[in-house]
Amino acid sequence: MELPEGCIADILCRTTPLDVARISVISKIFSSAADSNTIWEHFLPSDYRSIISMSPSLANAPSKKAIYLALSDHPIIIDQGKKSFQLDRKSGKKCYMLAARSLYISSGDDEHYCHWVTLPESRFGEVAMLKVASRSVICGKINTVDLSPNTQYASFLVFKLINAHGFHCKPMLLWINISGGPICSKAVCLDLRSKGRDNIFKFRNVRSDGLLEIEIGEFFNSGLEDGEVEMRVMMIKGNGSFYLEGIEVRPKILIT
Repeated sequence: MELPEGCIADILCRTTPLDVARISVISKIFSSAADSNTIWEHFLPSDYRSIISMSPSLANAPSKKAIYLALSDHPIIIDQGKKSFQLDRKSGKKCYMLAARSLYISSGDDEHYCHWVTLPESRFGEVAMLKVASRSVICGKINTVDLSPNTQYASFLVFKLINAHGFHCKPMLLWINISGGPICSKAVCLDLRSKGRDNIFKFRNVRSDGLLEIEIGEFFNSGLEDGEVEMRVMMIKGNGSFYLEGIEVRPKILIT
């Protein structure tokens, strides 16, 4: 005897969006249940209505599944262009990017070291074109209540190099701190040709949008209390330059 579609939908709500996609191919009744608004509203964040109100194109989405897929396919710009929001397709966890305009940049008021320009690859209207100054600092903060609870997160500096050689053997110092917790720090070198010391990590990823990213650090968001995560990048004096897109905070993908 087959289970009623409503029962199947209740069961699927206890899985993940990725599991629902896999299970939907079992049979027609599973496929129908997997399209249920009940399931996809369960996977959407509780504040999704206020988020999609900032994106007119989502106001007339035909279903909750369509909203979920739209939010996971493309970031939407919020907070007057200073932040973007997206859902992780597999888990439904929240992802944010803090635009360069929302960050503290120590040289941001000095036109010799910082210019605001447009960049075709950027999701934001403008990015910072930075020339490294002595002890240049970039700092971003995000509140833990804005993130998904019970989730391991990682933060990433998102950028595009202009003069990579200018960072030769000149590491960046990266650290991340959540209110009341320990500070996690490391050093990285943006010039992959650098032959630095063993404790200097030379690692960066090319993103799907063509920009580069390098992990600042990770943290666990319990969701039990209101807290703040601070992410900081300190650049040693050099003659390197790069475009700063922002700092992205997204769920950590664990490989088992």
